[in-house]
Amino acid sequence: MKRRDFIRASAVTAGSATVLSSLSGCESPASKEAEKSPLDSLQSMMEGVQPITVEERKGRIEKAQRLMVENKIDAIYLDGGTSMEYFTGVRWGNSERMMAAIIPAKGEVKYVSPHFEEERARELITIGNDVRVWEEHESPYKLVAGIFTDLGIRTGRIGMEERVRFFLYDGIRQEASHLQYLSADPVTINCRMFKSPTELALMQKANDITIASYRAAIPFLKEGMSPGDFSGIIAEAHRKLGARGGAFASFGAASAFPHGSSTPQKLQPGDVVLMDGGCSVHGYASDITRTIVFGEPTKRQREIWDLEKASQAAGFAAAKLGDPCENVDIAARKVITDAGFGPGYKVPGLPHRTGHGIGMDGHEWGNMVLGNKTPLQPGMCFSIEPTISIYGEFGIRLEDCAYMTEEGVKWFSQPSPAVDQPFA
Repeated sequence: MKRRDFIRASAVTAGSATVLSSLSGCESPASKEAEKSPLDSLQSMMEGVQPITVEERKGRIEKAQRLMVENKIDAIYLDGGTSMEYFTGVRWGNSERMMAAIIPAKGEVKYVSPHFEEERARELITIGNDVRVWEEHESPYKLVAGIFTDLGIRTGRIGMEERVRFFLYDGIRQEASHLQYLSADPVTINCRMFKSPTELALMQKANDITIASYRAAIPFLKEGMSPGDFSGIIAEAHRKLGARGGAFASFGAASAFPHGSSTPQKLQPGDVVLMDGGCSVHGYASDITRTIVFGEPTKRQREIWDLEKASQAAGFAAAKLGDPCENVDIAARKVITDAGFGPGYKVPGLPHRTGHGIGMDGHEWGNMVLGNKTPLQPGMCFSIEPTISIYGEFGIRLEDCAYMTEEGVKWFSQPSPAVDQPFA
């Protein structure tokens, strides 16, 4: 699930109290002074969770600087976003005003900030203290060019992190046209793709919270409810458990659409129910899909669900140290095509890659897709989520995330044992 999806799902939390009230037979909050949610028994799971330390971020910067030297990159430029947070700890929302971090191959991190935001920026900065500020009528691009000059970069190469917005790159390029500009991927991806034990622990907690949220929400499924009603309950459960998160839901024939349908849906007995979501714990994401049936599954639903489970298991078994990422997709897809679906991405069948990388962003590098020859290495994290889409009937997706260790692949969340047993 993309980060924007679970943020959007979180937005319905405000309305979930009304939904929960109706499901539990309670009167509206206006008629009862101390209205309580049926999810009030849930307790935060965040006690004792440790965020990334400043020392670990400094280690990341040291690794980035080694990679810069190896790749002949003199500095990398970071726009607001997850890479800036990854290296510096500064979480900053993007606007038309430049707020940037520059990591040189040698030396301390430098920052560029609007002058009126300087104090807020300094509150957040824990690594380095060189903050260059610009007034509203001044050019931040000149400040960046000046930083390059002060660093002694008069010729050479500047790496642009992949999420840098074009107008920022273009302004810097025009102001410092004597320098070369290229992708910072050899630095940023090779740092972020491989998770440390602390990162893995945060992702494990995020997965545990999402499983607990689904477990708490499923009993509230009720005939006639909408996907938005159910998403609201999942978002509320995440909040009670201490994390911001949620899920989108699809019912019946709409479950065949991998990312949901705009067609209005009301839950009916016998409908397939697909929920896909996650949360963020100190910046690290989970992504889990569970698919069940509201009522008694038909023979057809059981057969397709079991086929999906076999496909997911085959993908997991194919994740071996040193083997290419594509092997996960090849193995999972073969189970589905051998059953007569597809071939390739053709529907009925599996219309998308088997998995994606995951970390601070819900979707990161290291996709489990045909053609990705990247060898699986310790610290890599990814989803295994082969979907079986049958338009006009239903879709089944089981998604759990896994990570590579020195001993091999491990699950963050244990897969569903059966169509009527969503949790291990």
